[in-house]
Amino acid sequence: MSMSHQQKSDPTNPWIFALELGYFAGLIWGGARWLMYTLHFTKVIPGFLAEPFFKHDFLVTAAGHLLGYLFFIGFSVVMSLLYVLILRKLKGPWPGMLYGVLWWSALFLAGSQLFLMQRPFRLPWNSIISEFCLFLLWGLFIGYTAAIEYTDERKREQTTRLA
Repeated sequence: MSMSHQQKSDPTNPWIFALELGYFAGLIWGGARWLMYTLHFTKVIPGFLAEPFFKHDFLVTAAGHLLGYLFFIGFSVVMSLLYVLILRKLKGPWPGMLYGVLWWSALFLAGSQLFLMQRPFRLPWNSIISEFCLFLLWGLFIGYTAAIEYTDERKREQTTRLA
């Protein structure tokens, strides 16, 4: 093939990519968190990340829910930047899933007093399991999207699909 027929691929800017990835991770999974709360899958309020900065009475209002959604988007942007800058070369879905579990552990176990205003495992089991699964999928979204972009996962996906 001549040079004109080959696609030149500019390397993806990790900063821009991480910002976009984090925004969409927060938008999608923050929306899922709000829906889980609304459908009573979890008792953890949507604004739990804002708990150290705002009064709990405010965070249970509609405006508090919106603020919590925005905090989750901001949290996702920062955590996506961290993942893309440090772990983007890891392949497959497992690193992202472990990343999600790590952040669930940090927030719901280590940070339980700060963010949930209670000791760990004081939540009902359906809340614990629902939040764990959400963070697992959130981490999978961030990690696997980064793997597709920065490793040869895209080529592997195409050859698997063709076979």
